[in-house]
Order: sequence, then structure tokens, then C-alpha cells
Amino acid sequence: MNLRLAVAPLILAASLAPGMAAPAFAQNSEVQPAQRPPRSMPQAVPVEPAVPAAQDKPYPGTITLEIDATDTVRGLYRVTETIPVAPGTTRLTLLLPEWLPGNHGPRGTMAEVVDLRFTAGGTVLRWTRDPAETSAFHVDVPPGTSTITARFIHTSPLQKSEGRITMTPQMLNLQWDKMSLYPAGHYVRQVRIKPTVTFPPGWRVFTALDGQSQAAADGPNRVTWAETDYEMLVDSPIFAGSHAARWDLGNRVSLDVVADDPRNLAVAPENLKAYRALVDEALTLFGGRHFDRYEILLALTDKLGGIGLEHQRSSENAMKPAALTNWAAMDWNRNVIAHELSHSWDGKFRRPARLWTPDFRQPMQNNLLWVYEGQNQFWGYVLAARSGVQSRDMVLGQLAAIAGTLARSPGRGWRSVEDTTHDPIFAARKPKPWASLARGEDYYIEGALIWLEADQVIRAGTRGRKGLDDFAKAFFGLRDGDIGQLTYEFEDVVSALNSVYPYDWAGFLKSRIELPGRPAPLAGIERGGYRLVWREEPNPYERGRADDKHQLSLTWSLGLTLDKDGKVIACRWDSPAFTAGIVSGARIAAINGQAWSPEVMRAAITAAKTTKAPIQLLVQRDEAYRTVPVDYHDGLRYPWLERGPGPGTAGLDLLLSPRRPNP
Repeated sequence: MNLRLAVAPLILAASLAPGMAAPAFAQNSEVQPAQRPPRSMPQAVPVEPAVPAAQDKPYPGTITLEIDATDTVRGLYRVTETIPVAPGTTRLTLLLPEWLPGNHGPRGTMAEVVDLRFTAGGTVLRWTRDPAETSAFHVDVPPGTSTITARFIHTSPLQKSEGRITMTPQMLNLQWDKMSLYPAGHYVRQVRIKPTVTFPPGWRVFTALDGQSQAAADGPNRVTWAETDYEMLVDSPIFAGSHAARWDLGNRVSLDVVADDPRNLAVAPENLKAYRALVDEALTLFGGRHFDRYEILLALTDKLGGIGLEHQRSSENAMKPAALTNWAAMDWNRNVIAHELSHSWDGKFRRPARLWTPDFRQPMQNNLLWVYEGQNQFWGYVLAARSGVQSRDMVLGQLAAIAGTLARSPGRGWRSVEDTTHDPIFAARKPKPWASLARGEDYYIEGALIWLEADQVIRAGTRGRKGLDDFAKAFFGLRDGDIGQLTYEFEDVVSALNSVYPYDWAGFLKSRIELPGRPAPLAGIERGGYRLVWREEPNPYERGRADDKHQLSLTWSLGLTLDKDGKVIACRWDSPAFTAGIVSGARIAAINGQAWSPEVMRAAITAAKTTKAPIQLLVQRDEAYRTVPVDYHDGLRYPWLERGPGPGTAGLDLLLSPRRPNP
């Protein structure tokens, strides 16, 4: 300590006259309570609800909705909506949909709505956005007003960084919820609407909406549909494009395809046969149907944004451009249609009670998504294999990939399957720094493996007479022809399972769904006569997916996923790479002194099996380089399902076998 500084306070204190206070800097730095400065403490302003709650009563009159979708260069949908107003109305509240079935979280596209104006009789009306519910607009209504006209533009993103692209020069995916407003205070099934859309000349239009017509006087590209209710409208999106084809799959189901390139529409007859088989397998599985007709909307594209979204009488699907023409190579890419088709029964008709809402404003509660999506993921795999839409080996590869992922998932130690059902609400599928520890929407994949185990429990208990097929028919296939919705709770699921095979289903499901830290969910695979094993080559699914993305997956060895340039896309928590301090965003510049390439990396991992020396990685992070030793010696590892020992046909093989008559 500096002696001069140490004695300075003593000298200063001695020099003060009696009664004089020492300067503040010489006092104890802690201010006594009586000397603290004043602190204002406001009270919260109550948030007064300004948006009326939905009631099950008709909205007076019919809304007309006109959309000009011809500006494919700029990606613009120009909207004109005419809304009738009841006599005596002084304020009308209009909403942009926010909570949509199938999205499992608030996904409104308010940021893409621009140039919004309201008029009545040529007069511009004053409007305000609700400060608490920003998808709501309060419009002042002058006396004597009978209709209000809303005009705005929905701007499709033009590049992926702006959001999902819904319009290109060759095709569009029009979703009504993004470009229409509806009146608050009513169940959406009680709001009547008549839609019209103008498309680019020569485009073909596909949707499940009824009463499609193209009046010659209006031009061949102006299409209108019969009046419907707003719930049905939002549940009936449009695919349209300049390169398009339609195939009848039988049973009042059609495959409606738009493509970037017309050559991708040259689908071989035997491949279309697989989709006809898919429809047959779905109807055989579920029994009753909940659509009068069904449109499988498919975009073969790498320009329009990807999608897989369920509706009761249609589904929105996107696959790689050559998914239907390069059949063998694109086997890995074709599960989406099987998944979304089965949602017509599981998710749309039968829906968890707290996931059904009267409008698109009320928040949804996702706790039963492990049924809605988990069992549907299971049926997507099964139906794809049964129909031949995907090969049996590819489906086994998909099951191996999710089993391997969950077997090496540190996030399962702290987070239950049920808790992951809330992920789409608060995470909105954004990238996470340590995704393997955070977990994501694992109710899909872990749910599928839990339902696989349930199937095998039923098969074993009934000596093969029954399986989860019997549950599907009893739970999802009832009320044939009903195109509404039938809700359920957890107890209804348990009751239906017990009607198929008496068992402690409540305990079975609760322990696997609600508890974290469970063993890896491999029991269904093992009961089905298979086991998870590790090999040095990727299984067919992993190979196809990695090749398409130009990635090197080392998830189950070093713990890294790398792009073609060596950039780290993901690092698994507690993996050898994690322990060495490698993070996402870094780049592997060299391996053991050799410049980066996927081949050099694979060779180094293989060579390390026979040496105790660590793999030396030259890692670039921002502007800095450092050499990182990774102490790993177990070689390349990829998950596979391998047939276990034992006589007869394995239960998993039986599950994936066709059920339709004369397959």
C-alpha cells in the first residue's frame, strides 16, 4: 500500500474543525437509509381487454375477399376485403389470424402486411392498432355505414432471410390467413365469406375449396369460389403454378403438383401407383374418412419455401424438385405426404380439446401434441413403408436416426417429452446454441418411438391378433363422413387403448411422457425384434439427407455436424468436440496438418482407432486460429437398426407390412 495514500484520510480528519463533516469521499461508501435519494415507484396501468371474446353466433352478412396475385416479380398479394357492418356499429375490431391449427404456436405474419387502409363510401376511416394485441385493428365506424372496405398488401418474402417465400415467378402458395382479416367476437365458423383470386395468365389452380368457377367475362385467370365460412376458408389453401399436373389417386383423393421445371412432372406410372397405395393404406388403417374429397397439394421446388402442413380436406407439401422422378435417390425425401395425409384423421378430425379454439386469437395449449404429432409421426413412417412411397430400408433408417439421436440426447436428462410440446410457442423453431441440451420439438420423434412400443405391447399381449392399427380405427376412424372436429382429453386416449388391450396405459404413458431422465426410448424397437447398432457408414436415410445438404454428420462420433467448407453447424453437448472447446460457427481449417475436406476428416477419425494420439484440428473462430486436440478413438459411428436373433417374422417387420387388399 502507498503510505502517503494510507495516512491522507487521518491527516484530513485531524485538520477538520469540531462539528465539520468529512467530505463524502472520505466517508464509508455505503449510504445510510436515511440519506438515500428519493425513488419514484409507479403503479401498473391495468390492461383493459379491448377485443371482444368469440361467441358462437353468426356474423351479420357475407364478407367478400378479392386478391390480386399477379405480381410474381415483386411477390405481392394485393387484397381488397369488403366487410358488412351491422346497423348502429360505432367501432369494428378486425383481426389478422395468429394462432393457426398445425402451427402449434402464434405464427401470424403481421410484419408482411403493409399499406393498410380502411374506407367507407369513399371516406378514409380512422383506425388504431390494439397496443396489447397487435394483430387487432379497431376501426371507427361513421353513422349509417353498411360496409367497410379494407385494402392492404401482403408482401411475400423474396429471400429466405426474410421468412418463408410463398410466391415465385413459377408458382405460389396462397394461405388465406396471411391475407385476410376477420371480425372479432365470433367463432370463425360463424363468419361467412366469398373469395376471389386473380392469378397470372395460364396458371393452374388447386385447392379444396368448393364451387370453383372462372367466368369468361372476368378473364380466364380470375377465379372465384362458392361462399364458405372463414374456418373452412383458412383450412383450404391454394397451390398454383405455370407448370402443373393433377393425378386422380382414387377414393376422391387427388395429387396436385406444381413444379419449378416441367420435366419434374414426368412421373413414372409405377411411382404414382405408390401414392394410390398410400391412400388405400390410410383408408384401410383408419376406416372412416373425414373429407368428402382430399387434395394433396405438392410443390416440387427449391425456390418456394419448404412446408408440410395439415388440413382436413387437403395438405400443403413441398419436396425436392426431382423427388418424384429420381425415385431411388430421393427416397429419403418423400415422407411428408404420408405424414400430412394421416393428419386428416389425427389432428384435424380428432384434436386435443385444448388445441381446438373458436377463433385464431385464443392461445392453444399443446400438452397432448405427443398424440397429435407423435402418433402421426409414427403413422407417417408406417404408411410410407406399407405403400412403397418409401422403401422399408429407408423407413428403418429414419427410425434408426431418431433412436440414435435420442440415445445421445443430454437434454432428455432434464426436460420431459411433454415439456417439449411447449417449444413451438416460446422457441418458434429458431436455432439454439446447444440444441442437444436444450431439446426441441422432440414430441414428434420420441412420441413416435413411444407409440411403437405401445404397438408392440399390444401385439405381445394379444399374441399378434391386435396392434395400434386397432386403436387408430377405434379412435380416429369413427363417425364416417363427419368433416367437423371431435375433441379428446388424456383419459379418452387411455380408455380407447384399454378397449383394444387392457393394460396400465395411464402409467405407461405418464411415465414416458411426463418424466425426464428416462432410459433411451428403444423398447419398441427391441420388442419389435430389432436393436440399435452403430456402423461406420451412414444408413440410407442419413446418407441421403447429408448428401442433399452437402453436410458431414459426425454427430455420433466427434459430436459435430459440418458444412462442405468445414463450418460447424452444430456441436453435441458433452461430445468429444464439446470437451475440446469447439463451438458452432467455428471452422475446421485443417486436420492433422492437412487442409480440410470431408474425406480427410473421415480418414483421420478412422486412423485414430489404432493410435492413442488425439486428432489435431486447426480451428478458426472469427480472426483467430488455434490447434485443438480431440481425444477420440472410437471411429465413425452411425445408427442402424439390425434384426435381432430369434425365429419368425419380427414384430416391426409385421408392422411395416401392407394391409390393403391385394397389395
